Order: sequence, then C-alpha cells, then structure tokens
Amino acid sequence: MTLRTSLLAASFAASVFTVSGFSALAEDLPDLQGREVVVVTENAYPPLQFIDPNSGEQVGWEYDAVNEIARRLNINVTYQNTSWDAMIQSVSDGQYDMGMTGITIRDDRKEKVDFSDPYMRSEMYMLVRSDETNFTDANSFAAYEDGLMGAQPGTSPFYTAVYEVLDGDEANPRIKLFETFGASVQALRAGDVDVVLTDSTGGQGYVDASNGALKLLGEPLGSEDFGFIFAKGSDLVAPFNAAIASMKADGTLDALNKKWFLEYKMGE
Repeated sequence: MTLRTSLLAASFAASVFTVSGFSALAEDLPDLQGREVVVVTENAYPPLQFIDPNSGEQVGWEYDAVNEIARRLNINVTYQNTSWDAMIQSVSDGQYDMGMTGITIRDDRKEKVDFSDPYMRSEMYMLVRSDETNFTDANSFAAYEDGLMGAQPGTSPFYTAVYEVLDGDEANPRIKLFETFGASVQALRAGDVDVVLTDSTGGQGYVDASNGALKLLGEPLGSEDFGFIFAKGSDLVAPFNAAIASMKADGTLDALNKKWFLEYKMGE
C-alpha cells in the first residue's frame, strides 16, 4: 500500500480509534516485563523524528509509534542521538538496542543489522525550490548539465540519484554531499544545489515548513519500505514485529499517519 492510500484510509480509521486506546490484539502480545531498550535516532527527518521548533522536544511519527510499541510490549525506552553515518554500525556493534530514522530496508544493510517488518511504505520524490523552471522531472534534470543535486552519502536518496537519475558514477561532481539531510535542504533553499531527493514522508514535512519556498516535483521515482534496525540476532525483532502487526490491524498506524501527515504542520 502506498503512503497516499494509507492516508486516505487514515481519515476513517482514526475516527474510530485513538492511539492511546487498548485493543484485543495488543493484549495477546509478549510481555517483556519492563525491559530497558535504548533507541537511537538522528532527529533530522520530519515528520518521522525531529526537534519541535516551539517546544524543543523530540517528537514525530516514529516517537509516537515506538512509545506505543513500548506500552504494548511492557518495555522502558530511552532515546539517544547519533549521526546517520554512524547509526547502522553502532546498532550492529550493540551500542544501542534499536535504531529509527526512516531507514530503508535494503539487502546490503541486512548484512549488518536485522530489520523489523516494514512499518511504512513511501515514494521517492524530487524536492526543489517552488520557482524551479529548468527541469520538470528526473530525465530533464539529468539533461540539465548545470543542475546540482544535494545528497547525504550512504542513503537511499544518494543511491537513487547516482543510479536512477544520473550516470551511475558515485563520484559524479553534480552530486554535492552533506553530513545531514537537513543541511542539503538548507543548501537547496540557499540556491547552492537545485534538487534534493527525498521520500514523500520527509519531503512533505520540509514543504510544509517552508512557507511556500519548496515543492515536490514530478512523478515518484519508485517506492521504499521503512523498518527499525536491531543488532543481528536480536530477540527484540519478533516482539516488535508482533506489535507492528497489531498496530496495523487495529488502525493505530493509520491514526499516526493522519496525525503527522494530514493534521500536523511544523512551526504552527
């Protein structure tokens, strides 16, 4: 199911279910008896996880989802932060129990970490300035030789830029690298690059926060599934999968979609 169809479903599901509500499915989940679980994130990917500019608090779709999973499984969650480039390796090394930051499920990453079942499917789009007229889609951007693309190395948008938009050269000088996704968006707004690839979840968050300065352009460049990551062989994977399944079945995930993608506007 695409994000768009899940959002349409949310308008109905959320009207009959609240995230804090109990369900029969949740009662059948394993009880982890107050186990301490350390979750790491980047806080740079609205609306999945970010720092609220008004309250200064860590908020987002993933925080709400994991807090609900914690309630259902009877675990105590502690959140910590690290950079994207360190996240997968640090979880693989056992420094943290779980990682969340809109991580695309990929076979190469499965060599280092175990993934949960998908909790969201999203589509990749081009994020551009709202007055962009030099190109209208991926093909015309590739043909626009002066066009520059911002990307965070090692991410799905980076690999999509290299292999699906440009020429397959990871050192292509038209790709400007940034340490964080947020930094690439700042460069886009400043005119230092012309496009940033983003999945529709994070991209829509930045569009909503831009006061009309940014837009999503063209058709989606394929879809991707997001999952939580764990160290290889972690005994948390099965309980988390059971909780995700119960939250899909009882409407909780659709309610979160409605809250974060239809109702919440950053900066308001």
